Amino acid sequence: MKFLDLTKVFIRSGSGGNGCISFRREKYVEFGGPNGGDGGRGGDVWAEAVEGLNTLIDFRYQQHFFAKNGQAGMGRNMTGADGNDIILRVPVGTEILDEDEETIIADLTEVGERVLLAKGGNGGWGNLHFKSATNQAPRRANPGQPGVERELWLRLKLIADVGLLGLPNAGKSTFLAATSNARPKIADYPFTTLVPNLGVVGVDGVEFVVADIPGLIEGASEGKGLGDLFLGHVERSAVLLHLVDGSSGDPVRDWRTIVDEIEAYGEGLADKPRVTVLNKIDTLDDEERTFIANELTEAGAGQVLLMSGVSGEGTVDVLRALRSQIDEDRLRRKPAPEEDEPWEP
Repeated sequence: MKFLDLTKVFIRSGSGGNGCISFRREKYVEFGGPNGGDGGRGGDVWAEAVEGLNTLIDFRYQQHFFAKNGQAGMGRNMTGADGNDIILRVPVGTEILDEDEETIIADLTEVGERVLLAKGGNGGWGNLHFKSATNQAPRRANPGQPGVERELWLRLKLIADVGLLGLPNAGKSTFLAATSNARPKIADYPFTTLVPNLGVVGVDGVEFVVADIPGLIEGASEGKGLGDLFLGHVERSAVLLHLVDGSSGDPVRDWRTIVDEIEAYGEGLADKPRVTVLNKIDTLDDEERTFIANELTEAGAGQVLLMSGVSGEGTVDVLRALRSQIDEDRLRRKPAPEEDEPWEP
């Protein structure tokens, strides 16, 4: 499935049906009168967050969503049928923005959350409503109200507990593959990851979601490389996991590059808790590990954990450090394994 996190849609609610001008003309009925019914209400346009989606790719192939118009009223006091509503089903974490791509109309962060995007027009009154003592045969009816037409943007920000940060080839995808059932692409060249990946990791009986985004490079905030296009997917994270490649020529410079880019991005990312990890320690001896970790600490990284995503060394300690930064209400308890009942002859 292709990944798409920003798309434009065109919506229009249904127009109300026109009121009816009608009079009774029945055999053997001495006195007639107006009996025009009201028009039906136009359909609304809704957006709803649903389970099972993590991309907006469906909206690439269908971008126009029009609700049904209400039917016109009819004689014999019959009201026209209401137009059917239309629902845009979007992934959890979708922001709905106005045409200016800045004004946020709604932020759907929970399954089942709904928002009304365009209300359908009311149906017009039939001539029955205009009957009075001085106007026994009104020949007027109201037209239905027109629907609302809008252009909106849908922007997806994935719901994850942990956001993975690092330069290209820092080992983010390897870490995700080693600790979860996710299978991101792994290769020995930069920008292997082109779209965000999600994985569910578990430690000490609890599970949480980790989001791996494409690597940042120096100048990403100015559009270099893939830019900071995907940083929005870690905005909702409780904690950031910053991986530093221990086998690079200058790990401290690599660490500073990522810190500078998230500070330039803003949106509160620089203020989030961060766990800094020196990765690929399987390529370093004990003296090199200690030296680089101390350099990172002196540069301002705080406590630095050691890990190798390939060999698995230190991964449990990293997961426990992440767990300690996540609120209990965001954690999910692992289901207990079912025990087989003893066989009885």
